[in-house]
Amino acid sequence: MYVNYNSGHQRSSIAIENSLKALAPDTQILNINGFNYTNPILERIINKTYMAVIKRKPQVWDYLYDNPKVFKKAQGLRDFLHNMNSEKLQRLFTDFKPDAVACTQALPCGMVADLKSKNPSIKTKLYGVLTDHAPHMYWIYPTIDYFIVPSDNARQRFIQQGIDNAKIKVFGIPIDPKFNSRIDKKIVRMQLGIDDKKPVVLVMGGGHGYGPIKDIVLNLDEAGADFQLIVITGINGRLFKWLELRRPQFRKTIIPLEFVENVNELMDVADVIVTKPGGLTTAEALAKGLPMVVTSPIPGQESKNAQFLTSAGAAIEVDDIETLGDEVTKLLGDPARLSLMRKSAVAQGHPDSAMDLAKLILSQ
Repeated sequence: MYVNYNSGHQRSSIAIENSLKALAPDTQILNINGFNYTNPILERIINKTYMAVIKRKPQVWDYLYDNPKVFKKAQGLRDFLHNMNSEKLQRLFTDFKPDAVACTQALPCGMVADLKSKNPSIKTKLYGVLTDHAPHMYWIYPTIDYFIVPSDNARQRFIQQGIDNAKIKVFGIPIDPKFNSRIDKKIVRMQLGIDDKKPVVLVMGGGHGYGPIKDIVLNLDEAGADFQLIVITGINGRLFKWLELRRPQFRKTIIPLEFVENVNELMDVADVIVTKPGGLTTAEALAKGLPMVVTSPIPGQESKNAQFLTSAGAAIEVDDIETLGDEVTKLLGDPARLSLMRKSAVAQGHPDSAMDLAKLILSQ
């Protein structure tokens, strides 16, 4: 179960599903947007409210996120949401009879955990699967059987919150197993029409193409270093059309791509990625050993992701996009630093994350 279509939560759930099918093809799997399934109208309202807050008052979300005082006061609201959705969720359990439920977002995980606590007859194993690098309090429920976390830092945080170490598995954020394979870079670069001798900078804004990507591209195009750009716009059609129309005016070779299924190949041909620090994108980059320049994080989860990645030595954070081109130029001109960042990324990467989780689920 996940929330939000075209999100990292959904991509992670699909990676788990594909891994389960690879190991046990006869497994029956229902992969659903948990909140949309139980209450589609309320889901749309909450999503719109969240996006409005992020765009107009990001400091409000920064205050609300993982705030102990807010967490305590919000208990009544969480209970209300769980009770409102419990009847439909109970019918789902009665009809599908799952042996295991893996949730890649805290909201559906909390709904299932609460249902289990109210119905002791439900013996379904529940897996709370983190898709960001820093855990928060909304994951903490006693009826979760296993917590799947991205790092030892996250494990320690859960232990401090009273979670039994035996219930915590440091598998990493589940990503598609194809991120564990390598491709012929020359072939992919030739298919894209880019120079095999020049560095490549990959620009991403997640599946929705969020963030100031126009400003990022314009600044990087003015950078002193001689490199090429691959820009993935996701489902942001307006951004893709803008890039296509501007292509003849850019100084550098810029390849705009819409929603693609071969991000693993594009990461293989890239020397650096410039991205918002979303959990899935950065987990994929770690698995590929790809140095990151993170910028424009969403307050809360992405800000904490950026802190983790920079402290691990796998990324640098650039707050001012006006300086982005200079920072990328310096990075590309420092092979020793790039090499160190690659090693740091590999040390934190978990390319087998989804497969390891699938093995654990099937073993139960």
